[in-house]
Amino acid sequence: MTLSEKEENFFFRTYSRIPIEITHGEGVNLYDKHGNRYLDMFAGLAVNALGYSHPRILQAINDQCTKYIHLSNYYLQESQIRLAELLLQASNYSKVFFCNSGTEGIEGAIKIVRRWGKPHGKHKIISFTNAYHGRTLGALSLMDRQKYREGYDPFLPDCSVIPFNSVTDLKKSISDSTAAVFLECIQGEAGVIPAETSFLAELQALRDQHNFLIVADEIQSGLGRTGKFFAFEHYHIIPDIVIVAKSLGGGLPLGAILGNDRVNNIFEPGTHGSTFGGNPVACAAGIVVLDELLNHGLMENAMTMGNILQAKLLKLHEEYPTIITVVRGKGLMLGVELSCDCTPIRLGLLEKKILVNCTGNNVLRLLPPLTITREHINEFTEQFNQVLHHITHLKK
Repeated sequence: MTLSEKEENFFFRTYSRIPIEITHGEGVNLYDKHGNRYLDMFAGLAVNALGYSHPRILQAINDQCTKYIHLSNYYLQESQIRLAELLLQASNYSKVFFCNSGTEGIEGAIKIVRRWGKPHGKHKIISFTNAYHGRTLGALSLMDRQKYREGYDPFLPDCSVIPFNSVTDLKKSISDSTAAVFLECIQGEAGVIPAETSFLAELQALRDQHNFLIVADEIQSGLGRTGKFFAFEHYHIIPDIVIVAKSLGGGLPLGAILGNDRVNNIFEPGTHGSTFGGNPVACAAGIVVLDELLNHGLMENAMTMGNILQAKLLKLHEEYPTIITVVRGKGLMLGVELSCDCTPIRLGLLEKKILVNCTGNNVLRLLPPLTITREHINEFTEQFNQVLHHITHLKK
C-alpha cells in the first residue's frame, strides 16, 4: 500500500492531507520524494519560525539528547530553567508554567482563572466570536464556531461568547462577576482579523472598573510573528496571563502560560502539572528560538519582510480587486480575503510548488518562517500573480 492508502486505513478521519510526501526541509523550503522543492508559506501553521533544519536548533537538540531526553518534573532541569529565565526577561511576566501545546495552555489558564476568581466571587468567563483556542472541551467552551463544537456539548458552565470588536456588547456583558476575558489580539483561524484599538482600550478600562483578568492567546501571533514579541504590544494592552506555544519549541511540542503578579501565587505543588510539559529537549530548542528572536534580528526581519509582503499583496489587490477583497494582518501574520472559495487558488499555487493555507474557506493565511527573505517573497507573489491571472482569464 502507498502512504496515502495506509493513512486512509490507519487513522481517525481528522485531517485533510496535502497529497505530497515530504522527505525533508531546509530553510523555508520543503522537498518531496520526487525531489520537488516547495516554498512553505505557512511553516507548520506558524510552528517553524526558524524554518527547517536550522543548524543551531539541530545542535541544541543533539546536545540535550546526549544528556537526557526526559526527566520527571520532580527534578531541576537546566534547559527548562534557562528557557524560563529568558522568557520571563523578554516578556516582563513573573511566573511561567510549561506545557505541551497551546490548547493545554488554555486549559491551564482556565484553571488559574477559576482558582483566582473563586475567593472574589467571580466565576464568569467571556470570549469572542470566531475565536480559536484549541480542541479540548475547555478551549471549545470559549468558542462559538459549530464546525469545532458540534456534538461535543455540554461545555463548561459560565462561559459566554460575545461579538468580537463590539464595544457595546463588551460593556453589556462584563460585570463584577466576570473572572476573565480571553482574547486573541489577532484572530488567526478566523482569517487574520485584528482587534480594534478602541475595543482593547475599553477592555482595559473595564478591567480597572470590575477587577477581572485579561488572558491573551498568543499561541499563533506571539514570539515575533507580528514583528513584536507579542501581538498585544501593537495595542499597548497589558494582559494578566499570556499563552504561547507553536514556535516556542523550535518544532518540538512546547507551550507556556505566563502570569503577572496578580496570579503568581495561584498554584501550589500538586494543584496542576504536566508529565511532558517543559521537556528538556524542547526547552533546549526553545532557548535557540528566543536567542534568534531577541539577539539575531529575527523579530526585526519579521517586521521588515512582513511590510514588504503586505505591500506586494496590496498591489495585487489593486490589480485583481474582483478576487482579492482585503489584505490584513501584521508582520508575517497576514490574511488575504478572497471573493471566492480559496481552494482553486491554493491548488493553483500547489502546482507551482508554493504551499499556502486556507482558513474560513475564503482567506489565504500566510505564516511563513520568520527567516524568509525578499527573494522568497518575490517568488511567492510572482507565482500568486500568475494564478490570479489564470483564474481571471478563466472567468472571462
